[in-house]
Amino acid sequence: MSLRSALLVLLRIAPMSGYELQKQFSHSVGYVWHAPDSQIYPELRKMAAEGLVEPEEQTRGSVATRRVYHVTDAGEESFAEWMRTPLKYQRTRDAAHLKASYLESADHETRIAFLGDHIAHWTSELKCWQDEIEKIDTLTTPMLNRRLEVTRPEDREKTIAFKRFAYEGLAEKARTEIAWAKKGLELAKRFGP
Repeated sequence: MSLRSALLVLLRIAPMSGYELQKQFSHSVGYVWHAPDSQIYPELRKMAAEGLVEPEEQTRGSVATRRVYHVTDAGEESFAEWMRTPLKYQRTRDAAHLKASYLESADHETRIAFLGDHIAHWTSELKCWQDEIEKIDTLTTPMLNRRLEVTRPEDREKTIAFKRFAYEGLAEKARTEIAWAKKGLELAKRFGP
């Protein structure tokens, strides 16, 4: 359901083609819900078959066409239902923490490399989230600006605040992972070579 909901989130802002949706997944929703390109088009076809979106063929140039998807009333209701429904949290599947559970089986250099890579990954993620927060604060996020264009003036501050809230949670998660890996480095040094 989450891929469908993520697509509806984007299409509620503005009608888009599959290509535009793919781009938005890599620059917007993709930060919180990853979907490979290979999943987007089949899901759009299913959503169209179920009447949640309506495809419109548009001419591009003299020969080409593109399909632009519009959210239908049924799609709006599906989105509203998703928002009202409590999340069903799934058990964690975390390869890094699984590997950390067995680091005693690795040599010292492997432990250090693993933890260093973990810190580097989450430092990069943290920078990404901090950059996004700055863009939210300065209203330089194209998708947020598109969203604000279709948001009632009295709801704009709330929209910005909750968008920032989501990215603050991602930044905090990155900080937590970095701190955890640094503790792991201390542990690795304690049980050194």
